[in-house]
Amino acid sequence: MKPVARARSIVAGAGMALAALGARAEAQGANAPTRCTFESDRFRADSIAGIGTVFYAGGGVRIHCPERKITITGDSAERFQDHDQVIGHAVYDEPRLHVTSDFLNYFQNDERVVAVSNVHARLPSGSTLDGPQAEFRRAVPRIRPRQQISAIARPTITIVENDSAGKPQPPTTVVANTVFMDGDSLIYGGGQVVITRTDIDATADSAFIDQTQETMHLMRNPVVNGKRDRPFTLTGDLIDAFWHDRKLSRILSQANAKAVSDSLTLTADTLDLRVTNDQLNHAYAWGSSKQARVISPSQNMTADSLDVSMPGQRVQLVRAVRMAFAEGRPDTARFVVTRPDTTDWLKGDTIVARFDTLSTRDTTQNPEIRQVTALGNASSLYHLAASDSAERRPAMNYVTAREITVNFNEKKVATVTTVDSVAGVHLDPIPDSTAKRAAPSTAQPNANGSPARPGEPGKGPVPSIVPLPTKPPTQPPTRP
Repeated sequence: MKPVARARSIVAGAGMALAALGARAEAQGANAPTRCTFESDRFRADSIAGIGTVFYAGGGVRIHCPERKITITGDSAERFQDHDQVIGHAVYDEPRLHVTSDFLNYFQNDERVVAVSNVHARLPSGSTLDGPQAEFRRAVPRIRPRQQISAIARPTITIVENDSAGKPQPPTTVVANTVFMDGDSLIYGGGQVVITRTDIDATADSAFIDQTQETMHLMRNPVVNGKRDRPFTLTGDLIDAFWHDRKLSRILSQANAKAVSDSLTLTADTLDLRVTNDQLNHAYAWGSSKQARVISPSQNMTADSLDVSMPGQRVQLVRAVRMAFAEGRPDTARFVVTRPDTTDWLKGDTIVARFDTLSTRDTTQNPEIRQVTALGNASSLYHLAASDSAERRPAMNYVTAREITVNFNEKKVATVTTVDSVAGVHLDPIPDSTAKRAAPSTAQPNANGSPARPGEPGKGPVPSIVPLPTKPPTQPPTRP
């Protein structure tokens, strides 16, 4: 009996649906939506003031629009003048979109679907959306060239990617307060955005992802964290990331940029980082409002522009261009400096620093500084061990020249070589030969109150010089 009853409901439902759609067709003419069949086990119609006739269906609902290849199913449904509402285990299917939710509204005139509660959507690429509420707008010629999706209340977007050979890659997830997707490749996120990939994690207040161009744009307090063998952190006001064949290749941070890794810290107005095999390989730093600065365990450098070569994320070569300045801590193993902020420094128009990466087999250790060269208007100040090995004060060497080269051995200054226009001074400390003066006597008086005599046991130190009276004491006058 059930198939018969359902067949009757199909006919009745189709009649009501055609009547409802007929009025819209007359109003919209050639642009009227194609007709859909409405099937269910049970139907009921009510007239509601201000709304019109509402049709209720239950016992397994199926709405089918053959020309648009749309099928909607659910436990029950309500048909209003402008939309259909499916309640309970709602499923929306078309060639480019599959949606499940607890509640689903289909607006035929707008070609729009609103899903609420436990929403799960899948795109043809395999990417998915999960969240409490989402709105899907179908592509319509001359109105909406691409399908669009809006979601609120922190949905999760899972982006499925394939490499150039079509091999599936680990997915990327995007979580934000609001998400807007334009087509299959453009994703906009706003409000506490969290992006998770196998190579990096990123956070920002706003984000834009173009999967076709393999780019990502982060705005307002962005942070990018590298997650491979040698992690790094990048911050700035604006950050752009670029991939090639699903591999991270470049990250550009603009305004208040800062990069921190285990071997250096870079700060500048703009940082341009190049990535190979998920590790920093090269870094460019420059700025107009402030100089670029690189801080490493053995040497710090500032300049208008910095070029840092760091294969395998290990510093190998640093070039500092224009108003370059390099400084490092002096070797205090053989002498003592009086101020804790004492540094050796070198400056010039250009500075080139070379680090010894070949001799360090342990990749967990940072490479040591090997040589620093300053070119053009160069000057330097270095602290060295004194000629007298017993002297704990450092010698100081200050020199100016067209070119200055400082060679290091085990982080210690070994030689300083100068070329052209050499001028300078070398200060070597010598022992202080000035005679020591005795301290004033601190002898205590004897028990009877008389002064203690020099050298008397237990009565005070023996002065090195005993002062003598300049004239004999004055005798009191005698009485006649």
